[in-house]
Amino acid sequence: MEDLLLRDVVRALDELYPPSSAAEWDRVGLVTGDLDQPVRRVLLAVDPTLAVIEEAADWHADLLVTHHPLLLRGVHSVATTSAKGAAVTRLVVSDTALFVAHTNADVADPGVTTVLADALGLTGARALSATGGYAVGCVGDLPAAESLAAFADRVADALPDTAGGIRVSGEPGALVRTVAVLGGAGDDRFDAVRASGADVYVTADLRHHPALEAREEARGGRPYLVDAGHWATESLWPHSARERLLSALGEDAAAPTRVEARVSTIRTEPWTFVVGANAAGGAS
Repeated sequence: MEDLLLRDVVRALDELYPPSSAAEWDRVGLVTGDLDQPVRRVLLAVDPTLAVIEEAADWHADLLVTHHPLLLRGVHSVATTSAKGAAVTRLVVSDTALFVAHTNADVADPGVTTVLADALGLTGARALSATGGYAVGCVGDLPAAESLAAFADRVADALPDTAGGIRVSGEPGALVRTVAVLGGAGDDRFDAVRASGADVYVTADLRHHPALEAREEARGGRPYLVDAGHWATESLWPHSARERLLSALGEDAAAPTRVEARVSTIRTEPWTFVVGANAAGGAS
């Protein structure tokens, strides 16, 4: 049986996450690697951190697929005196190719947001908004209305534990059923969330001023806010991407033959602990 080549895997990834659907400012696709090198092991992760790259090298992965770009902004040196330089050098020295699917994975279906919506048990998913003809975020419904506190527990149960936990704005006993979802940073979509009629919005990286203004517009009511953390809300995507990639390559995800793929075990959330959470009050 012939080995798969990197060009074969890149072709499959481009079909799953078309580069044309990425935002204009984004940097997606193949970052390092020789298109003619064989690929027998693929590691998937959210971030191409030094630790993740080392994990890939230790496992002898031929390809690392990440959601976030390594080289989003221009660099003028890849010397090992910088973290990015050390990352590029390690990838090249270990003969590990790097492929990025970022905003093109955000808008895919299944993609970052739809995978998150499925994990929350939402049905009837429809687009929250659109950019460049592609859906950004989605809106779906819970099987039945539940309290905001119970819904926050649902989010926590669906996602990996993080140091920061789940931040919620709203009355714990308020009932919610229609849910807007956007994995990763989402505080630029409040107008769309209000227009959607959602009871609650699940996203991440909610900054003080946009979040406060959104709550002011809601006059303390709907839509309530749930900030579940950037890494956590995107951490389910690599598992979906693994299954889709193996299927696209003609492999059985449960028992692949030509190529082995697994999701990184390294948590790339930057935070390590929190002090004083809920000290100012909140849900009891």
